[in-house]
Amino acid sequence: MNTDSLFRPFSLKTLNTKNRIVMAPMTRSFSPDGIPTEDVAKYYAKRAAGEVGLILSEGTVINRPSSSADPNIPHFYGEQALAAWQKVIDDVHAEGGQMGPQIWHQGIHANHASGWLPKTPFEGPSTFNSPGFENGVAMTDSAIADTIAAFGQAAADAKALGFDTVEIHGAHQYLIDQFFWDATNNRTDIYGGKTLAERTRFGVEVIKEVRKRVGEDFALIIRLSQFKPAAYDFKLAKNESEMEQWLTPMAEAGIDIFHCSQRRFWEPEFEGSDLNFAGWAKKITGKATISVGSVGLDGDFFGAFAGQSSQPSSLDELVRRMDRGDFDLVAVGRPLLADAQWVEKIKNNRTEELKGFSKEALMQLV
Repeated sequence: MNTDSLFRPFSLKTLNTKNRIVMAPMTRSFSPDGIPTEDVAKYYAKRAAGEVGLILSEGTVINRPSSSADPNIPHFYGEQALAAWQKVIDDVHAEGGQMGPQIWHQGIHANHASGWLPKTPFEGPSTFNSPGFENGVAMTDSAIADTIAAFGQAAADAKALGFDTVEIHGAHQYLIDQFFWDATNNRTDIYGGKTLAERTRFGVEVIKEVRKRVGEDFALIIRLSQFKPAAYDFKLAKNESEMEQWLTPMAEAGIDIFHCSQRRFWEPEFEGSDLNFAGWAKKITGKATISVGSVGLDGDFFGAFAGQSSQPSSLDELVRRMDRGDFDLVAVGRPLLADAQWVEKIKNNRTEELKGFSKEALMQLV
């Protein structure tokens, strides 16, 4: 495989990465009571030492009483959690890496298997997580305002700690995505509406607040998905026009990079073109994009939860699309979760040393 394109540097505002490879956010649930441990810091530092260009953290929840559905997901607020994240970013920088936290609110969610519940009911644009499943309360105007402010505070704290960027989690059926989706957003106020463009308002206001808190020169990313975790063929934007109405306001609000989550990066987004989600996002907005989805493996992430293993696969198609200018960066998840040296092995063409992926790797922090 000729992977030279993946090893060109990338610069945008506060980002100056040594290559185009991004560690994708992967929820690990190894932070008891929301406080990242020493092992969490070591986990990220190992990836920085392994030549990952940009590390995006697992989802870290903002300061809202029910932003988290799991007691072991890390917080990005509070003295103890922020002190722990200070060590993480210091260790990553010491290894020559760059990093940003992914800031997150899970919205309406299923109860944790352990029986643990947040202090207040889950909150979202409505009471629904999906059609037919209710488990929380619809947010009031004041709850929405406080949530927007909490996103802004988390981003400001990330900048103050020395992180190189921030990613807003707007994908995968969590809070911001619940506002985008008509099945979970039945509001009749300014945050609702029949069109995707209208339902984008909450996400846009979060972006504007974050941009205000971090300034114009700080790189800002948002992660988006067309699919839902239980409906891989679902599309929020059903055509190029709807995607333009969805993405353009976010670009204008201050997003620098669109992180476009797909199940498989090689699948076309719309008929009549082989462009994937990241390719369309770049074409529509002119902004930088990150492509992701089964990079380097022959099976997808969701199959791993069902016990399916994956084996290493070629990166030739990925490089072809990057060379064509479809996207700027490539996010890699499971290969980096299982192997901190994956980037070095790709760079040096040590393909015989590449590891497969099994469900057991999800249960370990190595």
